[in-house]
Order: sequence, then structure tokens, then C-alpha cells
Amino acid sequence: MSKTKRITLGVAAGALALGAGLGATSIATAATTPTPSATSSADSATPDTATPPDRGGRPGAHGHGPGGGQIAAELATKLGVDEAKVTEALKAFREANKPTTPPTEGMEGSKPDRTAQDAALAKSLAEALGVDEAKVTSALEEIRATAQEERAAALKTKLDKAVTDGKLTQAEADAVTKAVEAGVIGGGGR
Repeated sequence: MSKTKRITLGVAAGALALGAGLGATSIATAATTPTPSATSSADSATPDTATPPDRGGRPGAHGHGPGGGQIAAELATKLGVDEAKVTEALKAFREANKPTTPPTEGMEGSKPDRTAQDAALAKSLAEALGVDEAKVTSALEEIRATAQEERAAALKTKLDKAVTDGKLTQAEADAVTKAVEAGVIGGGGR
């Protein structure tokens, strides 16, 4: 295999890994992903809100683990309600919407409808928190947009470093950015 093909394959594999690492996580997914049962109630009751989390590719970037309470904290701030109430409302929504069967990989249509999920989440939170549904929807959209901007900035930083370190050319980094923005690989707009 030629050196160019190996580099191209390496870049493509790296881009896929980077895209998967950055993840195309969203607020709705974070709210509907079940919390592992091994998590103690003390862990979920005391989210790390002192510093914003680096959502760029960490396992805890889904709304669980280190910094996982950030979503509840951001929602509480935007909605003007107690963070504990938001945390409980999110937990109740996750419990009520746990999948009954594991997702089937490679099957078309196996992912839930995101629009329906978002609407159900907004309605559930609005009812649980006593807040107008439109206000909840707006807050969720703002949080999602901010998270997407943070992921894009983290990707740019990583790609710039890879170019500086000689691991990628600028053209390769630009191709990865374009693929993410087009939704070909994770981390970009949905």
C-alpha cells in the first residue's frame, strides 16, 4: 500500500475516532440516556458546577459523570428554578423513557426521532418545573447551540495542534472540519 494511501486511511480513521470522541451528543440524548445503576445518589446530587466541563470527547460528556450535572445547572439558570428540581425532572424523564430493548446497530430507523424526543423532554420538564414549555424549548436549544460551538472550538484546537505537530496537513485538517460540518462524521451539526 502506498504511503499516501496509508496516510489517507490513517487520517480518515483518526477523523472518525475524533468525531466519535467529540460525539454528536445532544441535550435530548443526554436527558434520555439512562443513568448507570452503580451511580450513587450523592454523585448525581452534587454536580460539578464550579468550572465548565471540557465536553470534547470525554465519556462524561453525555450528562453523566464528571461535569454531567452541568446540563441541569445550565437549565436551572436559564429557567430560574432550583437545580435540584431540574436534576430530579431530568432523572424522572430518563426513567420514564428508558428503552425497553437495546438499540440495533446498522438498522435504518433504529434511532428515536430527535424532534419527538426534544418535544417530549420540553413538555416533561415544563410540567415538572411549572415553567412555560416554550421557555424550556428555548433554553434547551440555547444550551445545545453552546455545546455545539464548544465542540467545534475543541475540534479546531485539536486539528490546529495536529497541523502544528506535523501529524496532519492543513488540507487534511480542513477536510476533517468539512466532514464534521456536513454531518459525515460525528461532532457537527445535526
